Amino acid sequence: MANEVSKPQRFHAAQALLPQGWAREVRIDCADGRIVAVTADAPADPGAQPLGAVVPGLGNLHSHAFQRAMAGLTEVGGRSGDSFWSWRELMYRFLDRLTPDDLQAVAEQAYMEMLESGFTRVGEFHYLHHAPDGQRYADHAEMSGRIAAAADATGLGLTLLPVFYAHSDFGGAAPLPAQRRFLHDVDGFAALLDGCRQALRDTPDAVLGLAPHSLRACTPQQLQALPALVDGPIHIHIAEQMREVEACLAWSGQRPVAWLLDNAAVDARWCLVHATHLQDEEVRGIAGSGAVAGLCPVTEANLGDGLFPMREFVRHGGRFGVGSDSNVLIDAAEELRLLEYGQRLALRGRNVVSPGELSSGRWLYQQAQDGAAQALGVAAGLAAGAPADLVELDTRHPSLHGRAGDALLDSWVFAARGGAVHSVWRNGRQWVRDGRHVRRDEVAARYRAALQRILG
Repeated sequence: MANEVSKPQRFHAAQALLPQGWAREVRIDCADGRIVAVTADAPADPGAQPLGAVVPGLGNLHSHAFQRAMAGLTEVGGRSGDSFWSWRELMYRFLDRLTPDDLQAVAEQAYMEMLESGFTRVGEFHYLHHAPDGQRYADHAEMSGRIAAAADATGLGLTLLPVFYAHSDFGGAAPLPAQRRFLHDVDGFAALLDGCRQALRDTPDAVLGLAPHSLRACTPQQLQALPALVDGPIHIHIAEQMREVEACLAWSGQRPVAWLLDNAAVDARWCLVHATHLQDEEVRGIAGSGAVAGLCPVTEANLGDGLFPMREFVRHGGRFGVGSDSNVLIDAAEELRLLEYGQRLALRGRNVVSPGELSSGRWLYQQAQDGAAQALGVAAGLAAGAPADLVELDTRHPSLHGRAGDALLDSWVFAARGGAVHSVWRNGRQWVRDGRHVRRDEVAARYRAALQRILG
């Protein structure tokens, strides 16, 4: 399969970011797509693949791949009260046009762009399950299978998170007609998960989790039933918008995160996506639970969500990762840059998130790497047992030239634009060469054809 490499491999990096810090002349031995040994200060090896500056691949913990095709189509001014909720109505109308072939073509484009930017695995929060009329496909997991096929075709690691969606609002409100492609009861969702397992059977390092869409979309009883259906991660949208917080207070007397922490066994399996609007006790509660906060700074800015209370969360030992969510702009460094810059604007200071002596870029990258790995159910980092997911930065780039160590990573995150990623190896196989995905032309051609059909 595309994601498998069976023969032993050896890489030799001039400098590499290891879990304990930067090292020089690093030999990375791999087999079956995984790292088996890492040796610093290693002598040159003519049989090794020579690399320059290497960092571990970053996990993208939250994506709705199909939304890549509508990027840039909702930026129309003059609409009174434009918000996440009006954006959602446009999204509902858009997704009604998507066929399985369209979904796969759009997902391939998104996944290709993720790899080119330095993401090596995605958490696909996948809720587009049924045909446009709301009926199940003959293969219940048809759309999930297309997501798996897109990841396999592009080489991106996949943590598939099929979404449970049954209601339109708190208290079990009836779903909206526009939500008909999403809907399941618990038994039907369990059958969908069986189909997803079949779809992933030929991708050895794929991970299957699940995602209650939100507290709006499932009842407390349904939420209680879902975690036992899989062994993998559990993700949920929560507290993204103040309207959601106010509706949850009206329904339960509690804010969404407080209710979730009191009524679900939230632990390290969980990823709370957005969690934007929190009170102090909720910040402490998420951090203490061991769950990951799934932050999507580019999308949260695009939708006007607000800013996560990052510094307080970090002070309490909270874990986080970043995701591209709506895929309006796919760029691993940009997610980290905007995460820091949003906090700088709110707090009116510089380098405000890193709590210690590490540079902002280094700290953000390593924390986001660890948090995403936890949320996606995989190991990460340039260490034995982790997948051989290597990102080689281009030190010829004007913003990276002459840099080493933390200065190199800081320059990528804060100063570089396109072209800073030179090559990407995923599971030991090279998928990006000289900044371009090895299948860029064919993937882009399929995407353009799908977009032409979708947009008419």
